[in-house]
Amino acid sequence: MDIEIEVNGSIEDREVIKLYRANNWSSAEKPEQLLAALRNSHSLVTARVSGVLVGIANAISDGYLVVYYPHMLVHPEYQRKGIGKRMVLSLNSIYGNFHQQMLTADGEAIEFYKAVGFVRAGRTEPMWIYAGTEH
Repeated sequence: MDIEIEVNGSIEDREVIKLYRANNWSSAEKPEQLLAALRNSHSLVTARVSGVLVGIANAISDGYLVVYYPHMLVHPEYQRKGIGKRMVLSLNSIYGNFHQQMLTADGEAIEFYKAVGFVRAGRTEPMWIYAGTEH
């Protein structure tokens, strides 16, 4: 399988929504906001197989010290094939020397993020004001 990872490549509305729906992410129900958020990210990483979008990740950053990774998802049919790891490595090539790299993980994603080097930060607890019930 030939996987193409690209930083700040183009995305098409339909393919992004299809990927988010395949992962049951509630942000797919707000397509205008989702697409604007992704396109205005500090960095956007895409993964494609034969030209088909199978993964996406984005970063929000001040550009110097802190980066937050709000979205990383791989189509369920392509999970556990190293795509997520390659997207993390791509983001790490940009932000690896930053003071803080942060994300919020739940479910099965927790073990994935631990495997690629993320740990709980001290005694921190995730906190948010959030209108959704899913991702």
